[in-house]
Order: sequence, then C-alpha cells, then structure tokens
Amino acid sequence: MALEQRLNLKMSQRLIMTPSLQQAIKLLQLSKLDLVNEINQELEQNPVLEEGLETMAPQQLNSQPTEPVSDTDGRTSERGTGDEDDYEAFWRDYLDKGYEPRGPVETLETPSFEATLTRQENLTDHLNWQLEMSPVDDRTREIAQAIIGNLNDDGYLDASIEEIQMMGLHGGGQGDSDKGEEYTVAEVEQVLTLVKGFDPPGVAARNLSECLLLQLRHLGVREMLTEQIVRDHIDLLQTHKYQEIATRVGCSLDQVQAQLEIIRHLDPSPGLKYNMTRSQYVTPDVYVLKDDQGEYRVVLNEDGLPRLRISQTYRKMIERGNQTTDREAREFVKDKVRSAVHLIKSLDERQRTIMKVAVSLVKHQRDFLDHGIESIRPLRLRDVADDIEMHESTVSRVVRNKYMYTPRGLFEMRYFFHASVSDDRGGEVSALSVKEKIKQIIDAESGAEPLSDSAIVKILEETHGVKVARRTVAKYRGELRIASSTDRKAPFA
Repeated sequence: MALEQRLNLKMSQRLIMTPSLQQAIKLLQLSKLDLVNEINQELEQNPVLEEGLETMAPQQLNSQPTEPVSDTDGRTSERGTGDEDDYEAFWRDYLDKGYEPRGPVETLETPSFEATLTRQENLTDHLNWQLEMSPVDDRTREIAQAIIGNLNDDGYLDASIEEIQMMGLHGGGQGDSDKGEEYTVAEVEQVLTLVKGFDPPGVAARNLSECLLLQLRHLGVREMLTEQIVRDHIDLLQTHKYQEIATRVGCSLDQVQAQLEIIRHLDPSPGLKYNMTRSQYVTPDVYVLKDDQGEYRVVLNEDGLPRLRISQTYRKMIERGNQTTDREAREFVKDKVRSAVHLIKSLDERQRTIMKVAVSLVKHQRDFLDHGIESIRPLRLRDVADDIEMHESTVSRVVRNKYMYTPRGLFEMRYFFHASVSDDRGGEVSALSVKEKIKQIIDAESGAEPLSDSAIVKILEETHGVKVARRTVAKYRGELRIASSTDRKAPFA
C-alpha cells in the first residue's frame, strides 16, 4: 500500500470541562461552611478579588428576589466563558456590582458564649480524675492509663490482659517510669480491679455479665439468686426465656420476676452517659417561610457570605490596555481578573441553582408542608431535574450537604427524595410515610402480644391500603431501629 498524507475537515461536538465549569461544579456541591472557606482562600491568593465593606440598605434587602432568576430557556446561561478578550461584554453583569449576598432572614438563636468555650467531660476524663486522686505509684498509674485508654464508649474494656501486658514494652502508658519493661499479668489484673472500683459502677468490664455483676456487688447484692441469674444465664435473660431460667435455677417464675425487677435498674452501658454525642448545630442554606396568605416563600440564607468585587485599581490597569508598558504585569492582572470573575459568576450561578431546586421541592412537597409527614410524596431526582430543566447530576450536587428550614422543622434537602410504594388505588405512596405508619402501628400495639411483621403487612393493606412485602416491613423496621416482635414482648406480660 502507498502511504500518503491527507488533510481532512471534520465537524464534531465534544463536551469540554472548562476551568469555569469545573469551578462551578465544585462550588455547587460545597456546604455553606466549605464555601466560605473556599472564598476566603481565594481572597488570600487573588489580589484582584476583594471583599466589599459596604453594607446594603434595608430597601435593598427587601428588594432582593426570593424566586430563582431564570434564563430565557430555563437553563443556566453559558454566555461568556471568560477566555475571550472581550472583557467589557463578559463583565457587564459581574464586574460593577460583584457578588452581593442577601442579608439574614431572621435572627437565629445561637449557642451561648460559654457553650463555645467549655468542653463536656467524657469517660476518660472522669476516670483519669479519679486515678489522679488515688494514692498509687507511677507504674500502677501507667497501667491504669493504658486500661482507661482501651475502654470503648460503653465503658467496656476492648483489650485483653495479654495486650495490655505487652504495652509495657512499647511505653503504652502516659507515665515515664519503667518504659520498655513488660507488665506482668498479676500487675495488670490488680490494676484492672482498681479501675473497676471507679465510678461509674460496671466500668472496665469485659462483657455484659461482668458489668452487671460489678453493679450488683456495688449495691451489696451478693450470693443471691440475682447474681446467679446474671452470672450463669445472661443469654436466656437477653432472649426473655424466663421460664427456662426458673427451671434451671430451681425456683418459681414469680421468684425470677422479683429478681428481674432488680436487674432492670442496672445500666448495661455505664460509660455511655459520659460519652454522649454533642449536638451539632446546622445553619440552613434555604428558608421556607409561610406568609399571611398561606403561601410559601423560599429565601436563600446568605448570611456570612462575603461581598465580593473586583478591585478598581486592577480594573483600571486592564482598561488602559496597551498603555501599560509592562506586558508581563498586564497578563498577570488579566489572568487574576479572569479567575476572580469566574469565582463571582460561579457563586452567582450556584445560588440561583439552589434556589431553583428549593422552589421545585416546595412545589412537589407542599402537602408535606401543609399536613405533615404522612402526606409526603414520593420524589426522584429526575422529577426535580425535569421541572427545572437541568440534569439529575446537578440536582444531586445541589442537595448534597444542604439544609432547608421549613415550618415542619429543619431537614436535609435529600430528605425529600424517597422511593415509592404502590397502594390499592394504583397510586404511589412515599416510603417515608410507610415507615411512619409502621411506627404508629407498633406504638399502638400491646406489650403482651407484639405484632409480627406479617401482621403489620396485613394491617397496612387492610387499614391504609398499602401493599408491601414482609421483608420490606422488616427492612423499614430495622431502619427505624425497632426490635423484632420477640424482643419487643414485655417481660411476664
């Protein structure tokens, strides 16, 4: 074959991720806190971008739109990429005013100043305080610190005696004495007994039976039927097989019931009250407010976002154009201005897109806002994407790590998207409303005869007209953290 060179013209379409588009996508999926950090970082790195100190007048705040600003085709405008040299046309919308966030919608109740300065004491702090108050030598304190450091949130010891014993070779404690010398088993056992005597009773136990036994001995309950049941029949106790316990210990069911009243007052997780998860404060990205006419108004929460603008000094350098003698400086400023305008434009488009999605959510879930969780509708990302004429991936990025404040409470925006379950009328019911119905059915059941999953299926179909499989009920019950009918049965009921 003869080899030859040819020149062919070919037209094709390609999707190119420009730097402007990449930044817009990145900002879209950031939470408000991450967005503020991203803006502050850009303010430090880009000398052209600056934060305006002017505050908007009250009439400006009230005149800010609370509905999304749509383009002519309902989609995000792609006019201008910032890569061309026609800066005046590209800056027309963003250069003069920059980005001006709206003021806060209302004054929110924030944590007290003291709450931001203090730290709640956890189990480790509580035990170390008792250890420091104990008259022990440095080696004992070192072993005790190793034991305390290996307690889980419930107060149980996760490490074995052998593992704690080996910690001496690696300097496992916080003390400075005898590092590099292995602890003996007798030493570890002796110090473990010391830690078990600390408050709360039952701490440093290795299993549930030992934890309850420590609490019984702290109460002075020794060599009694209660101790025998906890020590030898904890597995039967957990599965509510009380008649079998009575048979094995050789007593009546009434006697077992009397001992159970003591066991009920014991704490199976003694360390949990010192390791409570602290409340996480969430600032909503969107407010849904109901006016006097009963209509819902969507308002972006832009409180805390800085007011961005292009520095007038650097803008004049660009406008002078060829009058600037230093070409390298002019190109540097032009690149920084382009980066700053990209950020302002992306931030503006981000807020517009969030507003569009929020308005669509309110439109789809108005019944939920009016009547509560039982009226929530099944909703997919595609439904909102079709409504606002955007791609599903865009909607997915918008609802990620974003929160909406409504008259019904504060919810993550992803909360409003749920799968559907068919009803007897051929319609669809939200899976979330089905979960709520299951919870209500279980709350109303008798403790003596808890309903099985099959019985709940029958009630859902006959009373609420919802057809679901038994395994679906079991799945939803697990997601609600509701035990099975066997575990829900009241003792001796």
